[in-house]
Amino acid sequence: MIDLNKVVSSLQTVIDPNSNLDLVKAKLISQLKTEGNNVFFELDVTNIGGDLRQQVFMSAQTAIKETIPGAEVHIHMKSAGPNAPAANTVLPQVKNIIAVASGKGGVGKSTVSVNTALALVQKGYKVGIIDADLYGPSIPTMLNIQGERPKIQEVYGKHKIIPVEAFGLYAISIGLIIEPEKAVVLRGPRLSGVIKQFINDCVWPELDYLIIDLPPGTGDIQLTLVQTVPVTGVVMVTTPQKVAVIDAVKAMNMFLLSNINVPILGIIENMSWFIPEDAPDKQYKIFGEGGGQELANMNKSVLLGQVPMIQAIREGGDTGKPQVLVEGSHVKSSFSSIADELIVQVEKRNQNNSPTQIVNVSK
Repeated sequence: MIDLNKVVSSLQTVIDPNSNLDLVKAKLISQLKTEGNNVFFELDVTNIGGDLRQQVFMSAQTAIKETIPGAEVHIHMKSAGPNAPAANTVLPQVKNIIAVASGKGGVGKSTVSVNTALALVQKGYKVGIIDADLYGPSIPTMLNIQGERPKIQEVYGKHKIIPVEAFGLYAISIGLIIEPEKAVVLRGPRLSGVIKQFINDCVWPELDYLIIDLPPGTGDIQLTLVQTVPVTGVVMVTTPQKVAVIDAVKAMNMFLLSNINVPILGIIENMSWFIPEDAPDKQYKIFGEGGGQELANMNKSVLLGQVPMIQAIREGGDTGKPQVLVEGSHVKSSFSSIADELIVQVEKRNQNNSPTQIVNVSK
């Protein structure tokens, strides 16, 4: 009788070309059983391209036979079909995919994305970040990784991108691929192709959270995202200013459309008040107040937190030293509290709602 544990161990040496996890961890093996010298199981190839299916099939068969000489291996390849939802096959190693959006530029969305992601890392979570703002990729500068190039790994003859790690955070950005001074000139289809590459052609490790820093407004990148991956929820970033809130409402409403239906996890109000460096006890609400709470009330979500405007945040972004990493920083506690509240809201969303499905948006 063949030892089932040996079969499982051998299948753990075979890699899924999409998630870069082994076939067992990627949950592609089912109905596994042995009878005498025979091994039977089903291999889910729904999300494996046709040209790779046979390679994965042969690799699984070879792995078992090398571990258990004389074994007869019977593999049934199954596919859910072209119309089946892909929510369980795209990034199966990522527990939660959080989009960070805004209605307009200049509200500090990327700063908020980076510092919130790092606050989650500090709490012991495994976190990745995608810089989806292809025209203005600022995350390499904020993480002090500008000039670094992602490594390439070959998987079944196809080249995969290895995200760059900084401060325990896994990151990918078009700013790591092109020269910083080069202008990014891309039209809709090319924009979509880059985002799909960052999702499907990157070797993402197992992650608790994947933060996706979107460009401001609504457009091709936002639509491509919800059509490519099941987004757990959206965090909206605004300032207290009425004009910023008005623009944020438009961006928020895109995600709430009935044919998209991605939950809003909460609102982060940035630049809530100004704290002078030479007078840390003073607060100047130069952009007004209440905008974040107003936006949260509109979609019946929560205000995840408020972030003050201080010179050190700007300096930290320019020098690649995010303020959340600086002990004693004015904003360290702000982002720590925001991360705590975000964790709570994600848990509530996952307990009370069904998983988000990949969106089919007809043009």
